[in-house]
Amino acid sequence: MKKQLLSAAVSAALLVMAHSAHATNGDQMFAMSAAQAGMGGATVAQAQDAVTVLVNPAGMADLGITDVRMDLGFGLLNPPREVNGQESDSDWYMMPTGAAVFNVNDKLFLGMGLGGISGMGVNVDDIYAAMGGSQPIVTTKQVFRFSPAAAYKVTDALTLGASLNVVNQSLSMSFVGGGGTQVNLPQNQQFGFGATLGATYKINPKLQAGFTYTGKTGVSDMEYNTPTGTTRFDMDMPASAAFGLAFKPMPSLLVEADIKRIFFNDVMDRVTVTNPQPGMPPVLAFGWDDQTVYSIGVKKDMGKMAVSVGYNYGESPIGPEDVNANLGSTAIVEHHLSFGLTRKFSDKVSGSFAYTHAFENELTSNVVGQPANTIKISQNQYNLNISYKF
Repeated sequence: MKKQLLSAAVSAALLVMAHSAHATNGDQMFAMSAAQAGMGGATVAQAQDAVTVLVNPAGMADLGITDVRMDLGFGLLNPPREVNGQESDSDWYMMPTGAAVFNVNDKLFLGMGLGGISGMGVNVDDIYAAMGGSQPIVTTKQVFRFSPAAAYKVTDALTLGASLNVVNQSLSMSFVGGGGTQVNLPQNQQFGFGATLGATYKINPKLQAGFTYTGKTGVSDMEYNTPTGTTRFDMDMPASAAFGLAFKPMPSLLVEADIKRIFFNDVMDRVTVTNPQPGMPPVLAFGWDDQTVYSIGVKKDMGKMAVSVGYNYGESPIGPEDVNANLGSTAIVEHHLSFGLTRKFSDKVSGSFAYTHAFENELTSNVVGQPANTIKISQNQYNLNISYKF
């Protein structure tokens, strides 16, 4: 039994390192800025700010700019989480984001954006306290994405956009492996590349549709030089597709509803480890399923002030049958409620703030003959942005 528990801990630690993200849809951030968060992430059809570069690049043409718009800000994530009742000691994470969009002419828009799309880490001192001794998991992960992008207005109704996605992934971890072996994989960084395609279409003056597809981001194998040789495994970022409808019953009121599919199964079902350290399994059977995310946001413009409310739901990509292979991944929140404010300070400068609460979710393993391990998490997220346009 002890060997089985430690084996589960190994898989758990690797998953924490790889996919315990400062995101609330599996390991994906549901919003990259305050304006997006205030809408519950429903921003595929109607861009909220320059950070649309990282969501739907075609939205750059809908920002109403004469020359340029810049959005700079950061987020703070507070995700209290537990493994078998043991709390993680790391509960605050910073998420910087920035983007700029340039109006080249009436048809062409260029932009670039940078933001943290995944990461945080876990610091649990003993995930199996009842066993005696200590089985700690300490991990750090950071994934940042830089995206240069372009949008082109094919007609007054149709805009097409695309971005190149350059990703930097940094991973490190320390945990107790099988037989009590101490496994240490030091800080390592690798780059990856992918692309996003997007489109918006004005159906009529009140209704607009948006679509975006982000291909799988191929990240170079994570490689760690250890006393027993090089340990390596492949940890790519999943592809996703999203569709949204934005409705403006009046100029001061916006309602948008989006649906998104994240293809986790392709990258997080089974992960092969080459030359695993003693105590590490050769195959990590995480068993993640694809996830469908639904989001809706409402925004009311009241002159110098705008107020938004959003709701976001995505069923956990893992179920009770997968808990023992994902003890380090507490990315199981499902329901999220957001509130946002935007204040215009002048014709050129505005500020936005958003608060999101992800309601507590708990999963317990139901596999016969295996321990009934439990993971639990809730989240509070705060975003603040300053915008400048002219």
